[in-house]
Amino acid sequence: MVLCVEEAHMRVTDIAIVGGGLAGSTAAAMLGRAGISTILIDPHTAYPPDLRCEKLDSSQVDILKKTGLAPSVLPATTRDDTVWIARFGRVIDKRPGDQHGIMYHDLVNTMRAAIPATVEIIHDKAVDIATGSERQCIRLSNGDEVSARLIVLANGLNVGLRHNIGLTRTIISACHSITIGFDLKPVARPRFDFGALTYYPESAADHAAYLTLFPIGSSMRANLMVYRPMEDPWLRECRSDPQKALFDLMPNLRRITGEVDIVGPVKVRPADLYVTEGHRQPGIVLVGDAFATSCPAAGTGTSKVFTDVERLCNVHIPSWLATNGMGTDKIATFYDDPVKQACDSASREKAYDLRSISIGTGLTWHAHRWLRFVARLGVGTLRQMREAMSPRVPARQ
Repeated sequence: MVLCVEEAHMRVTDIAIVGGGLAGSTAAAMLGRAGISTILIDPHTAYPPDLRCEKLDSSQVDILKKTGLAPSVLPATTRDDTVWIARFGRVIDKRPGDQHGIMYHDLVNTMRAAIPATVEIIHDKAVDIATGSERQCIRLSNGDEVSARLIVLANGLNVGLRHNIGLTRTIISACHSITIGFDLKPVARPRFDFGALTYYPESAADHAAYLTLFPIGSSMRANLMVYRPMEDPWLRECRSDPQKALFDLMPNLRRITGEVDIVGPVKVRPADLYVTEGHRQPGIVLVGDAFATSCPAAGTGTSKVFTDVERLCNVHIPSWLATNGMGTDKIATFYDDPVKQACDSASREKAYDLRSISIGTGLTWHAHRWLRFVARLGVGTLRQMREAMSPRVPARQ
C-alpha cells in the first residue's frame, strides 16, 4: 500500500483510532477532551450486544476515575450493596458490595456518548494500513483514506489488519475458560433474598471457577465461569435446558436461590489467551485485546483496558506529540511502562492461578481450596460478630 497522498477524500489527524469497543471509545473520549486531534474508525453506529465485561469492581472504578470519565459512566451502572459469598449451599460471608453492573454494549455506548463533538467518528471499516516513523495511512472500505501521526489499534479480536504490517498472534492457552451469561429470576416471589451472590463449586470435578449473580437494572444477571472443552455435552445442555444444567452443576445452590427461571438467551463465549508479537513498530500502538487477551473468569480484562488507555492517553501520547516523528523508540515507552507491565503480569498470573485453584486435582490444590473456604468462613464469621456487637444507631424521628 502506498502512503497517503493529498487528495479530496483524505482526512488528516494526529491520532487515528481503529476500533470503537471499550478501549477505542475510552481513548477517543480522553483524547478529545484533552483537545488532541482524533478520529475514531468503527463500522457500528451503535455497539452491538456482546458477552464480555458486565460489571466493574472497585479497583477498575479507581482506574476509570484516572481517565476522567467515571462521572459519565457510573450513573449508567447498577451498584450492589451487599454480596453474599457461598459454597456447599451455605452463605459464609455477607460483605459490602463494590461492583457496578452494566451490559458490555451499554458500557461501550455510554463511553461513546462521552466522546466530544471535536472527535470525528467514521462509521466504516479499515481495510488496509501502512505505517512509518512520520505519518501513517489507513484506507477505508469506501476508498477514503486517513492520514495520522499515530494509529491506535483497538480492534480487539479482529485480525484483519495485522498481517499487513507483520503482526502475529500466538495462542498460549486455547479455550482457557468459558463464560456463560444469562438472566435469572425467582419463581413465585418478587425478588431474591440477596442483592448479589458469588457461589463457588464444591469440587474440582465440577470444572468451574464460580457463579456470580449481580443486578443490572431490574434484572439479576448471571455469569458462570467454567473450564471445559467446547464439545462438552454439558454445554449443549446449557442451551437446551439451562435450569437443569445449572443445578446439576451446583445442586446445593437451590438452598440459597430457591426455584428459578432462566429468561432470555443463554450466551456462551470461549476465551483463548493469546499475545501479539512484532508489535514494537513505528507509528502504531496496540491496546486492550488487540495486544493481549485476559481470562474473563479472572475478571482482569477491564483493568487491562483502562490501564492501557489511561497510561497511553494521560502519559505517552502527549509526550510523543510534543516532538517530531513517531519512531519505535517512542512506541516502546508504552510497552515498557511499569504500570502497564505490572497490570499485564498480574492478569496472566491470575488467569493461571484461578484455573489451577479451581480444577487442580493434586493434594496441594485440594488443600488450597479448603484453606480458602475456611478463610472466607472466618472472615464472614468475624464480620457477623462485629456487626452484632456494633451499637445500633436509633432511627431519627
